[in-house]
Amino acid sequence: MSPAPVCLIDASIYIFRYYFSLPPNWICAKTGFSTEAAYGYTGFLLKLLQEQSPPWVAACFDESLQSGFRHQLSPVYKSSRALPDETLAYQLNACRQVTELLGVASFASAEYEADDLLASLSRVCRAAGPEPVAVLSRDKDLSQIIARPQDFLWDYSADKRHYPDDIERRFGVPPEQMADFQALVGDSSDDIDGVPGVGPKTAAALLTAAGSLDALLQNPEAVASYPIRGARSLGQKLIDYQAQILLARKLVTLVDTVPLIDHRRELVARPIQLEAFAEFSRSMGWPASFIARARTINEYRTLSA
Repeated sequence: MSPAPVCLIDASIYIFRYYFSLPPNWICAKTGFSTEAAYGYTGFLLKLLQEQSPPWVAACFDESLQSGFRHQLSPVYKSSRALPDETLAYQLNACRQVTELLGVASFASAEYEADDLLASLSRVCRAAGPEPVAVLSRDKDLSQIIARPQDFLWDYSADKRHYPDDIERRFGVPPEQMADFQALVGDSSDDIDGVPGVGPKTAAALLTAAGSLDALLQNPEAVASYPIRGARSLGQKLIDYQAQILLARKLVTLVDTVPLIDHRRELVARPIQLEAFAEFSRSMGWPASFIARARTINEYRTLSA
């Protein structure tokens, strides 16, 4: 039987999934605010705790919406994204609260994004032992922290696990080259420009031939000899867009040194604060089944202790 993984949750992926898939004002808190995103996220978290009973678990949230260090590097970074309105901000705060009530450690930062926090937690957890680190997300940006053969990116809702070999098959480069890959291709969802005419296949071929982005930029003239379509013009593009490429790599490279915890034991799943969760759940207009599920999880943890 394989060891239980450390579960590190990219909270925003699950919050926004339900925010856009469930009808607004379908379920409301006593305050009058719609709570469908928080409802869906809480249901996901209860399901994870019931089905997996992870010994170590944490969720990371985005609070650096305009104050992060990447915005200082590039004023246009994520500039096309609208800030949360009052209703969404209420639900985001509710998700952070319910995470803690359910015994799951939560982290957020005004300087670093959730992806950086997940990378930092992952680094500490890898150092603690051979147990797999599972990053619960569908975000390709997190592929770069899937560092060991046993670690995986986990689309939990679809029950799909992506190990390092899966990531390489999908993108053409291993996880450790994902930042170089994205620096060439860009990321329109984050308003990061790529090199014109360099798509995923070309970027993967360039990195495979050269070995790294640094090698490409240090000797762009050599690109003309690569067995890649349009190789003659690619070298000049690397010269012309060098500053943009280097900036893009800074923007996409995840920071894994944010001081959040000293050891994996700080992520041990805690008992659910049942009374507080029940009161919170009722105030949000959620069904009694949530409270019953939370009670079942606590009982199982007590029996397993």
